[in-house]
Amino acid sequence: MVKPVATVSVAPRLPKPLARLMELASNLRFSWDQETVALFRRLDPELWEVTNHNPVALLGRIQQERLESAKNDPAFMAHLERVSEDFDAYMAAKKTWYKDTYGSQKKAPVIAYFSMEFGLTECLQNYSGGLGVLSGDHLKSASDLGLPLVGVGLLYQEGYFQQYLNVDGWQQELYPINDFPNLPLTLERDKDGHPIKISVELPGRKLYAQIWRVQVGRTPLLLLDSNIPDNREDDRNLTDRLYGGDRRTRIRQEILLGIGGIRALEALAMRPDVCHMNEGHSAFLMLERIRIMMREKGINFYQAKEIVASSTVFTVHTPVPAGLERFGFDLIDEHFTDYMRELGLNRDQFLNLGRENMGTYELFSMSVMALDMSYGANGVAKLHGVVSRDMWNWVYPNVPKEEVPITAVTNGVHVQTWVSNEMATLFDRYLDPTWRTQEWRKEAWAGVDNIPDSELWRTHSRRRERLVAFCRERLKQQLIHRGASKSEIDAADEVLNPDALTIGFARRFATYKRATMIFRDLNRLRKILHSADRPVQFIFAGKAHPHDNEGKAFIKEIVRIASQEEFRHSIVFLENYDMNVARYLLQGCDVWLNNPRRPKEASGTSGMKGIFNGCLNFSILDGWWDEAYQPEVGWAIGNGEEYPESQSGEQDRIESEALYNILEKDIITRFYDRGRDALPRSWISMMKNAIRELAPVFTTHRMVQEYTQQFYIPNYERFIKMTQPNMDAALAYTGWRAQVRGAWNQIRVVSVNVDKAAVTVGAKSPVTAVIHLGALTPKDVRVQLYYGALNTRGEIVNGQALDMTLEASNGGGLYTFKTTYQYATSGETGFSVRVLPYHEFMHTLFQPGMITWA
Repeated sequence: MVKPVATVSVAPRLPKPLARLMELASNLRFSWDQETVALFRRLDPELWEVTNHNPVALLGRIQQERLESAKNDPAFMAHLERVSEDFDAYMAAKKTWYKDTYGSQKKAPVIAYFSMEFGLTECLQNYSGGLGVLSGDHLKSASDLGLPLVGVGLLYQEGYFQQYLNVDGWQQELYPINDFPNLPLTLERDKDGHPIKISVELPGRKLYAQIWRVQVGRTPLLLLDSNIPDNREDDRNLTDRLYGGDRRTRIRQEILLGIGGIRALEALAMRPDVCHMNEGHSAFLMLERIRIMMREKGINFYQAKEIVASSTVFTVHTPVPAGLERFGFDLIDEHFTDYMRELGLNRDQFLNLGRENMGTYELFSMSVMALDMSYGANGVAKLHGVVSRDMWNWVYPNVPKEEVPITAVTNGVHVQTWVSNEMATLFDRYLDPTWRTQEWRKEAWAGVDNIPDSELWRTHSRRRERLVAFCRERLKQQLIHRGASKSEIDAADEVLNPDALTIGFARRFATYKRATMIFRDLNRLRKILHSADRPVQFIFAGKAHPHDNEGKAFIKEIVRIASQEEFRHSIVFLENYDMNVARYLLQGCDVWLNNPRRPKEASGTSGMKGIFNGCLNFSILDGWWDEAYQPEVGWAIGNGEEYPESQSGEQDRIESEALYNILEKDIITRFYDRGRDALPRSWISMMKNAIRELAPVFTTHRMVQEYTQQFYIPNYERFIKMTQPNMDAALAYTGWRAQVRGAWNQIRVVSVNVDKAAVTVGAKSPVTAVIHLGALTPKDVRVQLYYGALNTRGEIVNGQALDMTLEASNGGGLYTFKTTYQYATSGETGFSVRVLPYHEFMHTLFQPGMITWA
């Protein structure tokens, strides 16, 4: 290979009247503004598709004659002016949700949102699946709401793999190179025009990275790229692939993301006041924030740790322990020995930050470190919060699992990204205009009942027709690439029926998602698909991880069945699932099928996207559907049962039977139950119910508001109280924590007195407790009565707590606390008393190792 002696970046040559096209192309607001998309498509519809909807590439490749023609086209210029004015109004808006809610702040915080992947648009392949798309939707909603937020991630030269299938239906992976200069990216440069670079320490050398900016509406996203000449070859390859390489590659990627991400923000004068870790990949960022604070404020590690934790948020995503990010101690030693010394920690102290006992060995867990260093942790659905509290109960010994301080903020989707143009036009006609800007308001969606059934059905049917046309064209291309015969390729024009009940299944092909469950009884499925007057068809899409052979086997099985003559018209597998394929599916399917093994689905967001397009959900009660399901808005498979792993085969049998029964007896019947006007009135009613009831809830606007109200602003305000005008309050707090931790073993509950006389419902009973606090005082603690019903083993279940007040100081470190309990129900009630630490700066009373029970 020949190395160049010079590199020149060539920009498109746009006629002056069209100059604003590049500005519009360079801001990813185009990915959710349909008028901007229409403007670029108008320039060259074919090239728009060829460039995978990339306006920067389109402007670079379009014929100069076409640009000259557009410049002289009054209709196009009027369209450009209209889009530009709308863009300017959006970018300069002074009235946003954030400003309306928090505009009185003296200084807006800098909120840094870290994620390993960001799925913003199909032309920027920097994501693998749901986690990345959620991150992208988070940034889009932050922009719409006016949040002072910045995203931080890595920029991958190859991104995630492109999927294709060989003649046997076995998944193969391609890694096409991302052409950064022809993507909506801007390299961050200093005043002299030189790329701004940061560095992180690797064994025996430094790793350098440059910073690319992706402008997502009002929200900047910073992506780090190590493929620069400053690095040796293997270090240049570090940002080649998302989730690629071995464990050594992975830890170095996460060092770059966490430590390098903080250094990138520092280099751009964007020091974060609050950091949000979307999964534990970026957890090393906390160490870098601590290091900076130690250096600047002259404090020790443990003092800085509490201050940094007070302004950090951690979102856990995986409910499967095997999916967590852990590293061997050898990799920690290799990469952090010098860093430990800079933090003032010995090896054991550093390892204790993330130590997790795996039974016969120990590993360094990024999630454990993130939990320990965050004032706020959450799962991504209510059920996932329950699963997470159970999963991480061991981190909080003696804390009842329902009180483990991990809450839940249910995921959502960015509505304007995922709603079809046709459905949006319908909503504009009949709904309150705020459905586009304040979609969390129930009132914005109430007008769905005013939409005539015929219009709603026609609109949805057109999207189904477009989906079928899209599938036929994609299938033809797939068959050509596989070397299929001409007759097979020609037959692709006849697959699927634009009027048939269409069921979609598209997601990551992890085995617990059970993609092949619908094929358990092929004879029964054959009858369902081949009904002459009530046909049904399935469209599948999704990628298996390159090393997941079981997931690949699922894909192969689907493709094998779909290729059989009796199924090929009604079952299709679309290769290379991405955001574009997802849009066609979610906007055109009638039903979205999801059948994971409960409770292994953390949230799942694909089905949420169907809500806004009239697609009904048919799912196991797992993830978000567990809290969303009502009989009026969709269908549930099972009743939320959970099975041990040893009974997975029985579980599959039972739940597949339920799937077939509901499909045959309700879904198909309801879809084809037509009146004289050929409209499925009952089905349309469910579509309206789902939109009215679910649309205000499952959006990233609502989700980002919850993060702001529950975490970002409380953490920021706590951080300001602790550190301004000086560090006195913070140091007093950290000193208090050290004192309480050192004295906690002196605390004991000496006695508890509960009136055990026979009582009736409604009676009130005094409860007193004598507590030995040792060197601590009553203002350092909360003493609580813990009460609840008893199980068969005499243990309190689903207990509740009631604060007790100081009654008397008895001397010698002894204090009497008292409360009054009122009996609300009959039966046996159990009581206990507990002591927990308390300080106004704590985000939760439940601190690891600091709870004393009677």
